[in-house]
Amino acid sequence: MTISPAQMRAARALVEMDQAVLAHSASVSRNTVVDFEKGRRLPNPNNLAAMRAALERAGVIFLDKNGDGPGVRLRKDHYESNVAARADRR
Repeated sequence: MTISPAQMRAARALVEMDQAVLAHSASVSRNTVVDFEKGRRLPNPNNLAAMRAALERAGVIFLDKNGDGPGVRLRKDHYESNVAARADRR
């Protein structure tokens, strides 16, 4: 499955991960993340796979194109733990 720059940005937002943290987690340069998200260049397949894997470890599920188009969502177990953590902060 191909990942779009918009999916990458949305995935990071879901798990509140900035570009530097994603780059570190995926062992790629921050410029690789920035350039991909801005549509400047497509990373090599290994780097793109590493970025995707880092976001999946953080709880992101990438949705393939279907009738509604591609997207992202948070894994149920991560969603539930995030809701509980936010409730504890109140």
